[in-house]
Amino acid sequence: MRERSRRAFLGGVGAAGVGGLAGCLGFELESGSREPALVENRPDAVYRPTHTEGMAMAGVVSDGGYSCALTYSYPHRFWTVTGDDTTQVEVGADDALHLMPVVWHSETGVVPSDVNPSVDVTRDGESVVDGLNPWPMLAQQMGFHFGDNVELPEQGEYTVTVSVGAGGDRRTGSLAETERAEFEFTLDYQRSELRELPFQDVPEARQGTLGAAEPMEMEMVPLMRAPASDDLPGTVRGTTESGDAQFVVTTLEDATPFGGDEGQGYLAVSPRTPYNRFPLPQLSLSGTLSRDGETTFDGYLNEWLDPDLGIHYGAVVDGVEGGDELTITVDTPPQLSRHEGYETAFMNLPAATLTL
Repeated sequence: MRERSRRAFLGGVGAAGVGGLAGCLGFELESGSREPALVENRPDAVYRPTHTEGMAMAGVVSDGGYSCALTYSYPHRFWTVTGDDTTQVEVGADDALHLMPVVWHSETGVVPSDVNPSVDVTRDGESVVDGLNPWPMLAQQMGFHFGDNVELPEQGEYTVTVSVGAGGDRRTGSLAETERAEFEFTLDYQRSELRELPFQDVPEARQGTLGAAEPMEMEMVPLMRAPASDDLPGTVRGTTESGDAQFVVTTLEDATPFGGDEGQGYLAVSPRTPYNRFPLPQLSLSGTLSRDGETTFDGYLNEWLDPDLGIHYGAVVDGVEGGDELTITVDTPPQLSRHEGYETAFMNLPAATLTL
């Protein structure tokens, strides 16, 4: 049975409640936006951006085991990632807003990395946006989500439909029980409302310094973080780092939920950002496990979704003993588009080692 909960457009004070932000309007909005110039000589690491921003929400809808919030802000720059290369996407002259459908598993709050939302926008029965696939993104205020700048021909009400698939095969527990879902929203696009969204400049002396903006606290929308190391199941073996990426390693005695046979164990690597502890999906990882100079495992660490481990990477192994050495190799950096402050990070990630 589909459950539906709608909320009106949240601008001004209402948007600040959703975004958990305060501050004055720091930009001028016409069809696009005017963001501060990027910091020169940005570090190849997570850094504090030039500004923080609020957002609005059109509503929350639940269906097929998922929930979806349709959130949006003014259009802004971001960077796409292909392999080891990044490309900056500027705001287009006709871009109306930055649309972000936030999809999560209703029972666990896990934001799935293995679905690719499709967005259709209509007005008075006529198609305006057809089959848009928002970019998987990483932002310091929202963590992992999907988003893109979109063009709308005029102000007024639009019908926005967000569709997602059931998900991939590498899921455990209730995460493996989802179905295809569709969420329908009414979006009232008004430039005057966008102008009221909070926008706060970061002090110039802090722009570009190592650190991150505070995450949003959003009513009705979960902000997914990687589990704290003490909250991970199994035997936590420690933490290692590759560039700015942090890898927390744990081992479980029972690998059957992850496709293993009875008696086999499971090696899990939970990657996360520094400062805000956001998970890092869409990596390509390999692992080598050795004992007394002999290799006991050498292969891919596949991305999985688990209610307790969240988004993580793992492999079935025949056993792990204290003193074993694990080498984690990043074959491909996270294939996530980035908001400002993350676009220079997580790109050059050397192999990381940990004695278990």
